[in-house]
Amino acid sequence: MANVISLFRDSLTNLVSRMGTGRDKAASSYYAFTQLTDAELLAAYRTAWLPRKIVDIPAFDAVRAWRDWQAEGEEIEPIEAEENRLNVRGKVFEAKVKARLWGGAAIHIGTGDADLAAPLEIERIGKGGVKYLTVLSRRQLTAGEIDRDPASEFYGQPKFYTLTAGTTAQVQIHPSRLAIFQGNAQPDIDLVEGQLSWGDSVLQSVMDAIKQSDGTAANIASLVFEAKIDIIKVPNFMASLANEDYKAKILERYTLANTAKGINGTLLLDKEEEYEQKSASFATLPDVLDRFLQIVSGAADIPATRLLGQAPAGMNSTGESDLRNYYDRLSAMQQVEMTPAMHRLDEALIRSALGSRPADVYYEWAPLWGMSEKEKADVFKTKSDAARALAGGNGQSPLIPIDALSEALVNAFVEDGSLPGLEAAIDEFGTLAEQEPSEEEIAAAAAIRETGSPSKAG
Repeated sequence: MANVISLFRDSLTNLVSRMGTGRDKAASSYYAFTQLTDAELLAAYRTAWLPRKIVDIPAFDAVRAWRDWQAEGEEIEPIEAEENRLNVRGKVFEAKVKARLWGGAAIHIGTGDADLAAPLEIERIGKGGVKYLTVLSRRQLTAGEIDRDPASEFYGQPKFYTLTAGTTAQVQIHPSRLAIFQGNAQPDIDLVEGQLSWGDSVLQSVMDAIKQSDGTAANIASLVFEAKIDIIKVPNFMASLANEDYKAKILERYTLANTAKGINGTLLLDKEEEYEQKSASFATLPDVLDRFLQIVSGAADIPATRLLGQAPAGMNSTGESDLRNYYDRLSAMQQVEMTPAMHRLDEALIRSALGSRPADVYYEWAPLWGMSEKEKADVFKTKSDAARALAGGNGQSPLIPIDALSEALVNAFVEDGSLPGLEAAIDEFGTLAEQEPSEEEIAAAAAIRETGSPSKAG
């Protein structure tokens, strides 16, 4: 019975094929971590196109559409102006690139405070309080002691960061003054050696796939020089090579033959010589290279249509579903990673722009997937039909007050860009409620309908 239990409990073993034994070929395979050095990361980013695109593309796509502030009209403009003054969008993009390349980066919120080791009191930031934003990479910031207090807001994070300045001076910065961005996050900082609180470069887990793809491409490129080989068989060739005069004559002989071939396509040979030509086949090489590039695309989690800029392959394939999944993942990353990382920066930004913190001010990330003109028209028609139903079409009573519905529609069409210039037109001509006809105008219109003449209404 014990043997039966052991049979089902232990792993499968086959002594004939050596599977599951000490001589199993797969038994010697294991995962080992080899840390990419900063020099290797920099060389890969600067000299190879695949690593650079893997680092840059998601960072750029994450900020490409940016975000839409939701607030009163007079509050949005100062916030957007402050964003432009501080170049928030550009700083976030730079921080994301450096975080993905080096494993981590931060944006320092510069308020002019002398003591950077003290916590940042965001509530005390007034109008124009944010003076500058500075992007610092993991290579410039050294993490200090990890906060182990479970009740602390910064549990699991360093209590401070040390900035190595341009001189020999070192400055301690409190984490509340930094918007921290990670590369590939560490699963457990207690198991990480060397880079506490920072993540891995995104190239760390895909570098093997990149090297295999680059190596395949390089070998295919070298085969181009071997695509066609001329083979000439010369009688007693090896035996005659000991004679120096023979060597010279051979070189002179075939230099002349190649010259003649290059001029008129005629190859002059002795009757005893044999000539043949061999060509290499490249029929399957593009498929092989495509497979390696697809592996890189999967490892980087970027669709081939975006990473390689190529048309999707396969019958009825548009690549739209891959791009939608990619943009959905980026949207989730914006909400799960970027929004929390930028929280303190955004709170400081709002106060610096308005001088206070209105409770109704917030933002939404703009959609990453752009609709076609037909899709936009379909959405506009759907919204219009829904609004008509809510307004009580076909003689029915309105489900929503007309004024409220009108204002909601204006906001919806302004935000999605369905009717460009609508907001300015509303400011000029007024809302629907402001254009309500007077009682005299209603009576005149009724008279016209009854008699066809406005005179009776008078």
